[in-house]
Amino acid sequence: MIIQQFFTKKIAHSSYFLGGDKECAIIDPRRDADMYINVAREMGTKITCILGTHLHADFISGHMDLAERTGATVYGPRSADLDFDHVPLSEGDSFEIEDMTIKVLETPGHTPEHISYVVTDRSRGGDPVALFCGDTLFVGDVGRPDLFPGRAEELASRLYDSLHEKIMKLPDTCEVYPAHGAGSLCGRAMAAKRTSTVGYEKKFNYALKISDRRKFIDSLTHDMPDAPDHFHRCTEINRQGPVKVIDLPSLKELDPSAFSSLTADNNVLVLDVRNFEAFGGQHVPGAYSIDIDGNFPTFAGWLLPPDKDILLVCEGYGQAVEASVQLHRVGLDRVYGYLSGGMYAWVTAGYPTAHVPQLSSHELNQRVIQGDTTILVDVRASSEYENFHIQNAINIPVAELRERYKELDPADETVLICGSGQRSSMGASLLKQKGFAKIFNVAGGMRGYAAAGFGPECPLCTLPWASFARRPDTTLTDKYHDA
Repeated sequence: MIIQQFFTKKIAHSSYFLGGDKECAIIDPRRDADMYINVAREMGTKITCILGTHLHADFISGHMDLAERTGATVYGPRSADLDFDHVPLSEGDSFEIEDMTIKVLETPGHTPEHISYVVTDRSRGGDPVALFCGDTLFVGDVGRPDLFPGRAEELASRLYDSLHEKIMKLPDTCEVYPAHGAGSLCGRAMAAKRTSTVGYEKKFNYALKISDRRKFIDSLTHDMPDAPDHFHRCTEINRQGPVKVIDLPSLKELDPSAFSSLTADNNVLVLDVRNFEAFGGQHVPGAYSIDIDGNFPTFAGWLLPPDKDILLVCEGYGQAVEASVQLHRVGLDRVYGYLSGGMYAWVTAGYPTAHVPQLSSHELNQRVIQGDTTILVDVRASSEYENFHIQNAINIPVAELRERYKELDPADETVLICGSGQRSSMGASLLKQKGFAKIFNVAGGMRGYAAAGFGPECPLCTLPWASFARRPDTTLTDKYHDA
């Protein structure tokens, strides 16, 4: 028995190769499926099974693409009511791959239809050796049950049963292979460790140590991070069966004239994926700023309207392709083309640009000390703001700016800050679309502000996977108030 993990950065998704001598299964595949086919070839095995644990909310599954290319059979939860050819599975069902027996456990809680796969390697013995648990159990955390409006308490209670009555009764030595790790919003705050054992989780997982059902439910239905907009869309797309990647529009190379003509269409948006400093220097007026070096797919799925064609501004063809792949992962399939030659070609062709001035930590601190009339908007998550913030800063998380911009005056000089400068650049692009003219971005964000000695270090700002929420046992320190 061979198990290989594939970890997809930014969405922090784990999929798996489960192989024998000649056959293998792929569990919870991502949409761009080449790597699974390549590994199967290297191993000398044939992909015969594609196993889905649940309807993933944070990304588009690759089961349709992989089945098309390999002829493998798709397996999924019976209660998911999938709209494509598959083998529906329920509690107690089992099937075999060579010497491996794979038994199905129904483990609802994170989602109503969730199942897990328990693997026994009969060549070694009769005890379960591996658990592919999807988003039921993570390393150090459990799946959030609040993604279905009005059902959080019900699903939290069902998750309690799935964990205590099923998963925790597996042998302590049974290896745990979750579908997500640190950085995913499918849980509150997962550990950076990517695999575990049942025994390790019993000992160290805060949620499994809550034996009282009521306290468990309360813990998982309060202070959860916000769920991005694309979570609901992806769930339904995965149920219906995603459009195959091969059938998506090809990426067109557009000269400035063609690019400019297309931007006049209200059904088209411009997405600038360059770093925030480049966006601040010059960008196509009205463009969204989402730095590809940050948590690009999550924020793209969160902020961009899914019913518009997308034109990319980037640093070249390779970056355009990478951005397109990551957009497809969160169900943004209408990626039409990119600006050939980038902003250099745009400005040398005589087209207009817009700007977002960048403030250093020192410049911001001078404004704070002088008590000028600048409006400071902190666009981090509320949990980050509660840990550390600058006096008089207004907290509006970046996704909420789409509506809460109405709380601000477009005539005011407005400075945006986040943990590094990336989310605040997103916020700046949103406000400029709403007619805000005097917008500034703090380069380096709260991390730079602390490093310059103007405030204490924010632990959440330094962890790339912890920028949305804190662990339930974290004690908040005093807020920082600059004089």
